[in-house]
Amino acid sequence: MIPTTHFKIFKQLIALVEELQQREIGLKVFTGLGAQIDTSSANGRFVFSLFAALAEFERELIAERTRVSLAAARARGRLGGRPRKRDAGTIKLAMMAMKDRNTVATQVAERLGITRNTLYAYVNGDGRLKERGKKIVHQHT
Repeated sequence: MIPTTHFKIFKQLIALVEELQQREIGLKVFTGLGAQIDTSSANGRFVFSLFAALAEFERELIAERTRVSLAAARARGRLGGRPRKRDAGTIKLAMMAMKDRNTVATQVAERLGITRNTLYAYVNGDGRLKERGKKIVHQHT
């Protein structure tokens, strides 16, 4: 399997070879894994085009497999991505801590292993739940 970055580089190489051909300049590759390509000849252009087509085909296969795998995972109830740090317990602790006027939000967030922005996305500065927080807390009760 070819890494995604190689596809981007290969796409740029194809564009370069096309630009060179328009200017009637050939590209000769002398080193590699047994493949010597000379785009100034019909055989070289054919081999280069064949490699380009195979690379594009493999990229499309990878994308198709990824889409199918994600759809199958969703059908099994899995959403993907990294597990969220926020749960009902974490949000309840945040609520209790934020009710205290002397609480520093940054410290609460740090202790809970979340960012201050995430804390405020779920809990108000006075400890009341926001809509996102209500969804999680009520989902688990």
